[in-house]
Amino acid sequence: QVQLVESGGGLVQPGGSLRLSCAASGFSLDYKAIGWFRQAPGKEREGVSCISGSAGSTYYADSVKGRFTISRDNAKNTVYLQMNSLKPEDTAVYYCAADGLSFRRCATSADRYHYWGQGTQVTVSS
Repeated sequence: QVQLVESGGGLVQPGGSLRLSCAASGFSLDYKAIGWFRQAPGKEREGVSCISGSAGSTYYADSVKGRFTISRDNAKNTVYLQMNSLKPEDTAVYYCAADGLSFRRCATSADRYHYWGQGTQVTVSS
């Protein structure tokens, strides 16, 4: 059974940092494109960042560019999203998603991804 489990969310003050983890079981993340999405109350789901299945190319939404960094640790079968200089507008539920096919490019379209985690809440507030 394939499972993606996000962790690392929480409450943080503006300007603070969090590192989200997306750990997979029953499925290897090697060579799979991985995306991070977020959804705030009353808003549509937004593609925040992704990393390709090969060559490690990455994408960041303009709203997070320069503040967020996506990375992967194949040995741990885990993908991370380092979030720095957090702003109140970053508050949302964050989801990771994995492409079921290998060696594909990064994409921020949700329908590219076959497997999804349950989400982790990030709240940025003073």
